[in-house]
Amino acid sequence: MATGVAGRASGPFIAAYWIAQCGNWLGLITPVTLTIAIRLAEIADPARKMSQLGLVLGVGALASIIATPIWGHISDHTSARIGRRKLWMIVGVAGGGAGLLLMSATHDITLFGLGWVIAQIGFNANQAALNALLPDKVPEAQRGRVSGLLGLTIIVAVVLGTFLTQFTADNAYLLFLAPWLGTVLSLAMILPMFQDSPAPAFSETAAGIGRFLLSFRVDPREHPDFYWAWLSRFLVVMGIAYLQAYSVYFLSDRLKQPMSEVPRLIFINGSIGAVITLVISPAAGWLSDRMGRRKPFVFVAAVIGAAGLVATGMAQSVIQFLIGSAIAGIGISVYYAVDLALVAAVLPDPDSSAKDMGIFQIANTLPQSLAPVIAPAFLVIGGVPGGNYPAVFIAASAFALLGAVAIMPIKKIP
Repeated sequence: MATGVAGRASGPFIAAYWIAQCGNWLGLITPVTLTIAIRLAEIADPARKMSQLGLVLGVGALASIIATPIWGHISDHTSARIGRRKLWMIVGVAGGGAGLLLMSATHDITLFGLGWVIAQIGFNANQAALNALLPDKVPEAQRGRVSGLLGLTIIVAVVLGTFLTQFTADNAYLLFLAPWLGTVLSLAMILPMFQDSPAPAFSETAAGIGRFLLSFRVDPREHPDFYWAWLSRFLVVMGIAYLQAYSVYFLSDRLKQPMSEVPRLIFINGSIGAVITLVISPAAGWLSDRMGRRKPFVFVAAVIGAAGLVATGMAQSVIQFLIGSAIAGIGISVYYAVDLALVAAVLPDPDSSAKDMGIFQIANTLPQSLAPVIAPAFLVIGGVPGGNYPAVFIAASAFALLGAVAIMPIKKIP
């Protein structure tokens, strides 16, 4: 069992926590990076697939933005006997599966988008509870290393998801539900590995919609570091969102690769990124703990990621695309390895960690909504046939660089 935050988190708990985060990303990130685009290429009007991809991803991300902090608030105040975290892990994974099932069964774009909204709401209930386990169960002295390990989970989930998709692309149900089964298995592993307890019942002062809404307010004058960390994450993830959302169509439209080859190429790209992350992310987290520094790692990582985004957008061949993505992957690996530990240290209130981490999670999900909306403004620059993808990735790089600058005013963390 994991100890409380005052003691050391055990190895088995950390392993199960890592698997649970990876499992949730497997069910959630595979549609974002690959399967939604593949499915829309089958059921959407080819002339409208780009706009409909942006609409589906944008609406789903908006649902996530609203749901995540609410789920965090609900989790912080849940008094069920099963515990304030475990209940919403179970409910969330079930809801995510329901949404993916609807996406698998329909050929209607509206119902397809509705399914993604349901899936996002479900997966983010699980994610809100999982995020809270870092400040709940892992002491400050271990957070850099644990954060470094958690930094691996997204890229590992991408690789696993793209690997599965090579074998499921011809079956609409397996396309979405095979990764979700991994989420279910990971949930079964984490639930027995930590002690959970109910929160105290709501007090009368906490009741009412006004009090509920006010509970999400974090005073920027009292907690400026929280806002700078939020802004930095938002800007960096905005850059990454373009790489995640447009890799499929970049390969098919700009590099003229057959859609049947795209899952294999995305898998190769993800595998390269996974190797980079496996080497760099734990080392960056360990070194950050060792040096007692967070900000320099986050700054340099964002700059490297920005350089990789430019290289990716200028690619004229698949090899150049893979090299650019690998450079971006180095930056992303270091960034995710250290930034989560930085965030955990600037949370306003340890008693509302799930809610505050939920607010911070908006910085991860809002870019998924905005990037597809903003991208057409860059795609039309110069009237380039098929879209001006270099302009899109240069803009993505600019967002990442701004994210590097935004980390500098933080005072609480060196």
